[in-house]
Amino acid sequence: MRAPPAEPGIVSRLLARPDEVMLEHGAGGELLVAKLRVALSAPILVLPLIAGMGSATTAQTLGGLAAAVFVNIMAQVWLALARNHRRHRWLPYATGTWDVTATSVVLLILAVDDPVAGLNSVIVWCFYALSIFVTALRNDGRLTLYVGALAIVQNALLASAVLAWAPQPLISISHGQATLAGQLERLVLLLIATGLTCAIVHRMQRLVELSGRDGLTGLPNRAWLLQTLPRMFEASRADGHSLTLALLDLDRFKRLNDDFGHRAGDRAIRHITALLAEHLEQGEHLARIGGQEFVLVLRSPIGSAWERLDQARRLLMESPFHPERGNESATLTFSGGLAAFPQDGMDASSLLGAADRRLQMAKREGRNRIAALDL
Repeated sequence: MRAPPAEPGIVSRLLARPDEVMLEHGAGGELLVAKLRVALSAPILVLPLIAGMGSATTAQTLGGLAAAVFVNIMAQVWLALARNHRRHRWLPYATGTWDVTATSVVLLILAVDDPVAGLNSVIVWCFYALSIFVTALRNDGRLTLYVGALAIVQNALLASAVLAWAPQPLISISHGQATLAGQLERLVLLLIATGLTCAIVHRMQRLVELSGRDGLTGLPNRAWLLQTLPRMFEASRADGHSLTLALLDLDRFKRLNDDFGHRAGDRAIRHITALLAEHLEQGEHLARIGGQEFVLVLRSPIGSAWERLDQARRLLMESPFHPERGNESATLTFSGGLAAFPQDGMDASSLLGAADRRLQMAKREGRNRIAALDL
């Protein structure tokens, strides 16, 4: 039996493209961030008015008000795009860039009027860290690393420019003294924020992955399949490729458990899993949806899918399976039912129903066979 794949490390998991389920969770996080951005942007409209009641000039007040209005308009634009996330997979990177760059622009505006305020404004600088932290809601480690690196680079460039060009010493009654050491400490804090957020993303990815995986085989489970199939159907329509859903059931599995025990049954499940996985091509999926039930999603017309699975069925019969060490080998077989998208159904429920109907027909006809048509 083929050895299971090695468990990916933290770095490789963070840098890997999330699967469809992870992207769906991340899209929900993007929508939540967009709503938070709208809620947090609204109070910004009041800040220029408060400043105008104090020492700010009319020009400063109007400039601040114009910037606040622009920020609120952009927040509404990001929210509208987030509601249709399937068409805008680039959106998390665009909004992450916006959040970081908007923070840098505000600090730059402050630095033009007061260099120390541009370097030491704690309230505005915290939005760098906030931009990094909210990437955890998108479940994409690549996004966290990108936003963290962008925040560190922009903050470093801003601090370097102000420290190089502003007259020394940089001291302000309101914001204290700005020093190179203090700016380096802030960059280290952004690096720590990025690392902490990466750890949170990795943990969330593991939890989502485990919730969608079968504990015995590591295969996707029913929940993963039902959440992913609609995306596969969309891809099939867009690309024009064929899609066949196969429902397989290991024959007389209860007898195997009764005769040899559950440990032998588990080994039989892993045995057939390894064999079926070897027959998958790129872009195809194998899921375990029950005790001895499997679903394969194949990028083949139903006729070609039948030939491939029938070959796997014959190979399984010829592959020796030893329920226990020292015992004689047992013959494993499976029955299957196929359903083609969209001919046999336009959604997961109808396709699974058609495949199950043909699976039951294959069992009634004697098992160890695959049915692709209704009789």
